[in-house]
Amino acid sequence: MAEWVLSQRFETGTGQIAWDRLGQGPPVVLVHGTPWSSWTWRGVARRLAGRFAVYVFDLLGFGASDRRPDQDVSLAGHGRRLADLLDFWDLERPAVVAHDIGGAATLRAHLLHGRPMAALALVDVVALGPWGSPFFRLVRDHKAVFEQLPAPIHEGVLRAYVGTAQVGPLERDVEDALVSPWLGRVGQSAFYRQIAQSDERHTDEIEPLYGRVTVPTLVVWGEDDRWIPAQRGRELARRIPDSRLEILPAAGHLVQEDQPEELARLLGRHLGSISD
Repeated sequence: MAEWVLSQRFETGTGQIAWDRLGQGPPVVLVHGTPWSSWTWRGVARRLAGRFAVYVFDLLGFGASDRRPDQDVSLAGHGRRLADLLDFWDLERPAVVAHDIGGAATLRAHLLHGRPMAALALVDVVALGPWGSPFFRLVRDHKAVFEQLPAPIHEGVLRAYVGTAQVGPLERDVEDALVSPWLGRVGQSAFYRQIAQSDERHTDEIEPLYGRVTVPTLVVWGEDDRWIPAQRGRELARRIPDSRLEILPAAGHLVQEDQPEELARLLGRHLGSISD
């Protein structure tokens, strides 16, 4: 499996965010979701890097970025730091592609923090309430208990949870890469912390503003997404003016693993207008 290393760091005050850039051209920022990292964008990023300057990073508390008990890893925190990153990169109007909670962070950066964007692509995103699985709610109510689970039991819970994101079983090496940041004492605590800080208020605040999105927007959804049903994608596309909807058959929540080539093709076509 090809190596994925983020060589740059951005200091937030409560830890460093790991990031990197691939390729040259108009800027495109890829924002991952939970419980993932920028690694899930590896195939898409490399395909887009032939035409664009592709910025990838791990959200604070995720992947190769710092993971500390005192961090704000809420959707509001991620949205604020994304706005700061865009300033740090000196990107005035990038295109942004977001997945899962990355969608909420992106929409908050755009609608609440006023960061202009050239185009949006929202892939199986957290954007409309109610959201959060029964597992999420259980963790929020009993975070301290989950943090104390014996390591083998935690790993079993984690693998079972990650496995539900897909239509079929993940290849073992892919599953290992997805779960590895959340293993060990630091990883286990960080995994349950980011779930415990998830708060629907942070999407409630921006839902009334979706009609203000005026940039070209593509909404992509896995038809068989068991985490966020495809009907949410249809509703989101309805609320964002002039957006385009693509429902991908035989794809679950993690479209980047199910159909990376088709996703890259759709994104390339959508983002092509900013490179003209």
